[in-house]
Amino acid sequence: MLRRAATVLLLLAAGLAHGAAPDGVLRVGSKRFTESYILGELLTQTAAPHARVEHKQGLGNTAIVLAALKSGSIDVYPEYTGTIGLEILKHAQPVTLEQMQRELASQGLGIAVPLGFNNTYALAVRGESGAPRKLGDLSAQGGLRYGLSHEFIGRADGWPGLAQRYGINATPRGLDHGIAYEALAQKQVDVIDIYSTDAKIGQYGLRVLEDDQAYFPRYDAVLLYRLDAAQRFPAAWQALRTLQGRISAGDMIAMNAAAELHGQTFPAIAHNWLARHPAALAGATAPPASASAEDIAAAASSGAAARTEPGASAPAASAANAVAPRPQAGTASPPGSATLWQRLFAGDFWQLTRQHVLLVALSVALASALGIPLGILAAYRPKLREPVMAAAGILQTIPSLALLAMLIPLLGTIGTLPALCALFVYALLPIIRNTCTGISGIPQGLKQAAQALGLRPMQRLMEIELPLAAPVILAGVKTAAVMSVGTATIAAFIGAGGYGERITTGLALNDNNLMLAGALPAAVLALLTQGLFEWMEKGFKASAAARAPAQLRA
Repeated sequence: MLRRAATVLLLLAAGLAHGAAPDGVLRVGSKRFTESYILGELLTQTAAPHARVEHKQGLGNTAIVLAALKSGSIDVYPEYTGTIGLEILKHAQPVTLEQMQRELASQGLGIAVPLGFNNTYALAVRGESGAPRKLGDLSAQGGLRYGLSHEFIGRADGWPGLAQRYGINATPRGLDHGIAYEALAQKQVDVIDIYSTDAKIGQYGLRVLEDDQAYFPRYDAVLLYRLDAAQRFPAAWQALRTLQGRISAGDMIAMNAAAELHGQTFPAIAHNWLARHPAALAGATAPPASASAEDIAAAASSGAAARTEPGASAPAASAANAVAPRPQAGTASPPGSATLWQRLFAGDFWQLTRQHVLLVALSVALASALGIPLGILAAYRPKLREPVMAAAGILQTIPSLALLAMLIPLLGTIGTLPALCALFVYALLPIIRNTCTGISGIPQGLKQAAQALGLRPMQRLMEIELPLAAPVILAGVKTAAVMSVGTATIAAFIGAGGYGERITTGLALNDNNLMLAGALPAAVLALLTQGLFEWMEKGFKASAAARAPAQLRA
């Protein structure tokens, strides 16, 4: 039976891994913040008339989306030149575009299609009197509370270098970028990191601090892609190249505002922009396949009239007001008018439910298939008990996002397979522990009676010990299943779907209703899972005595 189960699981894993193989689908990736979602949709809809396209959205931070690109799980995603040079290629100082091209080419990657705007990092404070005006003022003002995004805190071109350059002696607090503005407005923090094309700069009346020592490099938006993608999808790649220099900073601020201030969906925002800029789909002469410094300079100058520089926040408000169309039927309404009920039972509800249930059911089944035999082994071999429990406990302590980031290059794919592996790892400990406890807790008298009746070890295990230990084992499976319902929300970070899709998008947009629309179904599913297992436990307890041989009951 175990061999058959192992065969089925191997076939399932092979089928899931097959999704990463070339199959005629151009896969576009994006990171987990508003602008990246929107740019990902723009790429997807631009290429869609020329190829089958799939948008793997919200793939966590740079490390995760880059691993997906290198493994072939995605073919292209929007990135920024500063991030490529300093974070991906690990240079301490900005490097030329030609050098980036050479170093990326050795990894099978390339830069192309400068989109036309520079979205640099900056720090911002509340626009009140007496507040700092430039980064050089921060070192002289002690007691400021810094709320910075986790990626900015850890990046080489982020907080460590900035604090050293400006002599800032402070310990920042990690905040998700989507909620940082609200925390600043409510005076929970005093300084946050922002992107210069954020729509909320003008809405919250923030002061963007002048980078008086020119610490931040340019972050021109470009496409980071696999070199073989242009060859596999020539028509779609030609269409993507026509986006070069078409998106101004004003356009980007307006699109960010459409999502964050007006509640439009990312596909609707991309559709509206493309409808207003048909030249983006019909360029007569495509630009070169890879970007050069001249291309980026030309693309930047083409959008200069609408550009918002880090030191000025006024255009953010005006660009946000320039967002035209109201949400179409079937798209998200503005945050103030979309009720929780509408968010909860939106059109993606059943799809996300199926994905979430599948992840939980398969991971718990896999963990049970391995964990129960390991628990039995630990119960029968006391010398192995501690090593088995210790190994399962160590696996349980690995942070979820770190485990996912390690699994992507190891498995060579994103999506369901690495998510299943992570959930499987976290489900092992309670199953192993309860199985061992259940088998070890069977009265010695019953074991001796079974031995006196001539039952072989396997017969004793199958007909006496497992039935009697079943309620305890099932309690361990229940614990693993309930934990997995909550943990499965991390699957959205690597494109595996589930209720986490709503939670991560809600975080990016600071949309409480959308976050609740993901959290509440997960909580209800956890309660239903617990109720189902408790009902099963009662049945096992009621039948445990009846299933034991009559000779032993006497």
